[in-house]
Amino acid sequence: MNPDDPYLIMAQNNAWANHTLYAALAPLTKRAFTATRPGFFPSLCATLNHSHAVDLYYIDALGLGQTGLAVFDRAPIEGHINLATAQKTADRQLTEICRNLTPHILGETRSVERRTGPTQESIAALLLHLFQHQIHHRGQAHVQLQDAGIAPPQLDDFHLQFERAPSARQFDK
Repeated sequence: MNPDDPYLIMAQNNAWANHTLYAALAPLTKRAFTATRPGFFPSLCATLNHSHAVDLYYIDALGLGQTGLAVFDRAPIEGHINLATAQKTADRQLTEICRNLTPHILGETRSVERRTGPTQESIAALLLHLFQHQIHHRGQAHVQLQDAGIAPPQLDDFHLQFERAPSARQFDK
């Protein structure tokens, strides 16, 4: 890992953590995936669909897209396998955005459509918020997974070399 690229490292960590979390969902039935669980959102399905939609929202804004709030009008993705595939695509997009960052780009602003009207945010702030948002909701999904009777995976073994998860290596290229 190149410590000079913290945004890229966070994007790679994000992709690895999502991959690891979705792999842990493999034994869940559709009923278990959509069952009511403790958390801000009422199920693993709702929590992970929210995280994915917010990723799409900010990736769109970072890329000067025009989707804006309409991303939240889409139907939820059913089934954790389909959602994992969609999340993997979003994670690749975010990683590529971060791979191509420069100090100049980080200082640029993007217009972000809000319910109260457009706001201007720096790319650096948008990325930091997006990573924090993912961590926040993965933590909730972690508890929901445990509530489903599945031992939640360790999701913080990416950055350190000591006891680093071997699967993390495929995401730091």
